[in-house]
Amino acid sequence: MAERAGVSVKTASNVLNHHPHVKASTRERVEAAMAELHYRPNLSARSLKHGRAGFLALAVPAMDSPYFAELAARITEEAAALGFIVLLDVTGGDADAERVVLEGMRSHVIDGVIFSPLALSADEIGSRADSLPMVLLGERPVPTDFDHIAVDSVAAARAATEHLVAQGRRRIAAVGRETMRGTASARLRGYRQALKAAGIAYDSSLVIGVPHFERADGHAAMQQLLALPEPPDAVFCFNDLMAIGALRACVEAGVAVPDEVAIIGFDDIAETRYANPTVSTISPDLTGLARAALELLSRRIDGDDGPAEEVQVAWTLEARETTLGVPPRPRSQPTGRVTSPGVARASAGPDAGAAEADDTGSVTR
Repeated sequence: MAERAGVSVKTASNVLNHHPHVKASTRERVEAAMAELHYRPNLSARSLKHGRAGFLALAVPAMDSPYFAELAARITEEAAALGFIVLLDVTGGDADAERVVLEGMRSHVIDGVIFSPLALSADEIGSRADSLPMVLLGERPVPTDFDHIAVDSVAAARAATEHLVAQGRRRIAAVGRETMRGTASARLRGYRQALKAAGIAYDSSLVIGVPHFERADGHAAMQQLLALPEPPDAVFCFNDLMAIGALRACVEAGVAVPDEVAIIGFDDIAETRYANPTVSTISPDLTGLARAALELLSRRIDGDDGPAEEVQVAWTLEARETTLGVPPRPRSQPTGRVTSPGVARASAGPDAGAAEADDTGSVTR
């Protein structure tokens, strides 16, 4: 960097340390060289034996989403075990805010970033020039030269739909279609695979697009489905918030769940375990996801420059009352689980026991 600016190492160091006795023209040349080279001062290397500042950034679209709130909690816990403090950056899914994350966080005392992009395309992510270690999360397409941790949404969505088929449902709706490629398109693909395997024709009138993945969107989508001349007998919502909204719409319309309409979601947020009835869902291993992201990022911070890694974390199908029905009192019935790979568990409620079964299909990790 000093060579690019045409100054001595000592002069460059004086600029970096904000020494007052540096000519303005010299300072401008050094700062221009820093910008051109994407130079990031490693302040921790001057203060810590191992060159770590001890801070990581977690950049997520939202914190009012139970999924991201729980994910942040798991990452914070796992980071603490590795000696890191996590700084949170909420992007709001805004492209400009995400570009700030991609091209350099606001603080120079961050060792690495865990980033869940929402608005940026794979091409935009691939053009990143900043060298700060970064691990990407989520099911949106990312360049192959970036470390990426994700759940196999295609396989999990297929299992969720297969579970509805196994309950005898044939007119199965999907809620959560969106125009851009990402989480929704992956889950729609799994849904369609399951229908095809079951010999059920795809019906576009049963696939409802939404502007957001919120309770109100699931509620509105369910109202639209119930207004059809032939309503569905099951609904796969692409996240739990929409499943809870759909459940509320059924209650308001006097539609019995699951007798008339079975509902399953995705994410296993705490609300699903205490809803009435409890909501069937896909449960990603958030602890495993957080641990994998932190371990990989920590290695990169320590200098591992090996090939980028693509890691898929485990998930579980939690079959509950919105697909199995409310059990008789007292609640004592066999229960079962679908995991990746391929074990099934159903649970009557948040404290139900579990017994393994193998009749819900196999999936890949």
